[in-house]
Amino acid sequence: MPDTTGTATGGAKGEDLLVVEDLCVNYGRIEAIRDVSFRVPRGNIATLIGANGAGKTTTLKTISGLRSVRAGRILFEGEDITKVPSHKLVQRGICQSPEGRGIFPGMTVEENLDMGAYTRTDRRSGAIRQDQERVYTLFPRLLERRTQSAGTMSGGEQQMLAIGRALMSRPKLLLLDEPSMGLAPKLIQQIFTIIREINAQGTTVLLVEQNAMQALRTADVAYVLETGQVVREGTGEELAADDSVKAAYLGGDV
Repeated sequence: MPDTTGTATGGAKGEDLLVVEDLCVNYGRIEAIRDVSFRVPRGNIATLIGANGAGKTTTLKTISGLRSVRAGRILFEGEDITKVPSHKLVQRGICQSPEGRGIFPGMTVEENLDMGAYTRTDRRSGAIRQDQERVYTLFPRLLERRTQSAGTMSGGEQQMLAIGRALMSRPKLLLLDEPSMGLAPKLIQQIFTIIREINAQGTTVLLVEQNAMQALRTADVAYVLETGQVVREGTGEELAADDSVKAAYLGGDV
């Protein structure tokens, strides 16, 4: 499908956009993740699943430049970004929609979206307005609420806004941390449908998600984290059919 989002995609689909090699991160003396390695092919949806405390969110924060690396490295488009500051990573094409949404509650929907484009230099070209319209097409509810204070919206609407704000930076790689947290089942289905649409329009996605069933059904490639280590990997379909994964994360069935 052609790129209709304005996202800069560059490179061949299927080549590794992100490579994490032997990553180790500590919180003080506590080892949060150790020797974590995985790859995210360009144009794919990849997911990290695992129990609470497995290291999923720490991994995303480290890729985003929000946590320091003790050992290992992170490659993006073949370049070592292990020590690149977080704001520079946004400029390079990595943006995260954080756990807990992190929207600016006192700002309107439109102002929140504008904040997502703060690193861009094409403000006079009309491209930012075009990208706002694309976000409103993905999330029609946001168009209805565009002048409303974000803090007065429902949890589902705030999640849509958090994803939309991340898209305003035109990411090559979109990091999503628990996008279904606290949402009703109907809204969860809607959010995952939109994630697939974002990916179809040209954005590679790395998803951390407690709802393992939805994550595996959505993902092209998947990794299981346990106590800070990757213990299984495969396609989403393969892990969904894995008996040990089903027993641990899918209630014995998918």
